[in-house]
Amino acid sequence: MDLKAESLKLHRENNGKLGVVSKVPLNSPYDLSIAYTPGVAQPCLAIKEENNLSFELTCRGNMVAVVTDGTRVLGLGDIGPQAAMPVMEGKAVLFKRFGDVDAIPICLDTKDPKKIIEIVKLLEPTFAGINLEDISSPKCYDIEDELKEIMDIPVFHDDQHGTAVAVLAGLINALKLTSRQIESAKIVVNGCGAAGSAIGRLLVKAGAKNIFMVDLNGVLYKGMVNLNRIQQYLSESTNHQMIKGDLYTVVKGADVLIGVSKPGAFDEKVIRSMNRDPIVFALSNPDPEISYHQAISFGARIAATGRSDTPNQVNNVLVFPGIFRGAIDVRARKITDEMKINAAYAISGLVTEAELDFDYIIPSAYNPNVAPNVAAAVSRTAVDQGLARKTIDIEKRRNELIQKFNISTKK
Repeated sequence: MDLKAESLKLHRENNGKLGVVSKVPLNSPYDLSIAYTPGVAQPCLAIKEENNLSFELTCRGNMVAVVTDGTRVLGLGDIGPQAAMPVMEGKAVLFKRFGDVDAIPICLDTKDPKKIIEIVKLLEPTFAGINLEDISSPKCYDIEDELKEIMDIPVFHDDQHGTAVAVLAGLINALKLTSRQIESAKIVVNGCGAAGSAIGRLLVKAGAKNIFMVDLNGVLYKGMVNLNRIQQYLSESTNHQMIKGDLYTVVKGADVLIGVSKPGAFDEKVIRSMNRDPIVFALSNPDPEISYHQAISFGARIAATGRSDTPNQVNNVLVFPGIFRGAIDVRARKITDEMKINAAYAISGLVTEAELDFDYIIPSAYNPNVAPNVAAAVSRTAVDQGLARKTIDIEKRRNELIQKFNISTKK
């Protein structure tokens, strides 16, 4: 099958992937009177008196904006907002299918971070959450951080944090299988862009103490120049031995190698210089730093990629639908590092002790328990951190979602 031709055919025949479906009937004048005029005045007046009722009386309560400027789309680079739309549409479809979250793609015709921040802030009355997508670094850090400060709804840059959570989830089980501890394992992250930097930061938060970050100029170390502020933080919180050099230098004796860089970045020399039973996550998309089968043939005990055609797919679709589902359900004000870490453990925990194997360290995105368990973990953490504005029966909600997604999977 020619996937490229099939994809163009699908998008042309369907005029994209999204449409609008009414939740209510409009089959009679009475229906129209309730849904629109004159009845619609009542929810308007209620919201006027209490703005937060917009979460309950309108679609806002289950609506997320998928926002991009088209400057870092997949592996395609800066292709512009129009060309980014198919990916943002796809993201919206994933939100609905895997999290029962309604999402709207918003492609902005500006690369100016200040304008992006201003526009997204002005959209707040329409949405329950903001998912930033495919925005180039380092400006993506400033945009997210500023929006988190000025908005009262969750803001989440999936390229950063969705990838980081999925990596942590897979790594938890990979370390378990190879009898290692996150605190002592030597971990090398090759790539310090948005995803790589987020992985490094989350691993530090999760307790990793022996991390080395590698970018185009070599291993990050304290005092290194020409770093953005996130890389600066990583240069000070990793590589405590102050090793200088390239990937080949620092990967010697490593227990874990995580690639978020470019196709072909790992070769036989890299893999064979690692510690016994090495763990290799090659996550460059669509083509990894090294293929799953090559990594295994060169001695990797556990290999993972972002691809669906080999074992151990590390995919952020495991993450963002459930994280937003959980945050929205309790109307959380923000998404925190603790929520991300607990989400990772919720994902890893879906692979039972009996199932855990070298080619099965992370569940499939089609496991109907993924989003419900992630959502429950996020909701509980929001409550514990005092960030939830709505009280729900979290376990009851988890079971409702499991039932819903079980039905969807059977269909």
